[in-house]
Amino acid sequence: MIDLYTWNTPNGRKISVALEEMGLPYAVHTVNISKNEQFEPAFLKISPNNRIPAIIDPDGPGGQPISVFESGAILLYLAEKTGKFLPKDTRGKVAVTEWLMWQMGGFGPMPGQVHHFLMQPEGPARDYGFSRYHAETKRLYGVLDRRLAGREYVATEGEPSIADFAILGWAWRHERHQVPFDDLSNVAAWYERMMARPAVQRGMEIALS
Repeated sequence: MIDLYTWNTPNGRKISVALEEMGLPYAVHTVNISKNEQFEPAFLKISPNNRIPAIIDPDGPGGQPISVFESGAILLYLAEKTGKFLPKDTRGKVAVTEWLMWQMGGFGPMPGQVHHFLMQPEGPARDYGFSRYHAETKRLYGVLDRRLAGREYVATEGEPSIADFAILGWAWRHERHQVPFDDLSNVAAWYERMMARPAVQRGMEIALS
């Protein structure tokens, strides 16, 4: 059974969804980031960047335990372990990796900054930060909407990939970062399609806090 160290955040939800989709048994260990539990020595041993999520797989390579931190690295590890949701051919794998890195580098950090500035006291600093990062977040949604035109999933055909799981974790919070789907019909259809999957529903509903 995989040990998942996490909290109820977009990055945490990526992994609970992936584990459910892959049919891997796992146990949730909450790391309360509001109480700075991510800085505790025991957690730092498996996540030296003091960020959730992280996993420990007791049945890692060669049957030996392995710990993995960073959500993108975890998704790649789990996909390789199970042989699921990551194409085996190079061209297909590149497409999934591109969109996974797109999420990690932009569609996560940018809406994350929106969340941060929305919680600040009203004033020029809040207004500037929100305006800057909200504009970039909306741009990224536009990129995603154009990519999904005529497609069921972001990087693959017929079934989702780990890139979809990664992106879904942040799209799940679209209301919080104030991006309605009114003008994003392709994103809206993809979101409904993903959220209708029973395994996704289980991954979204399991308690992570």
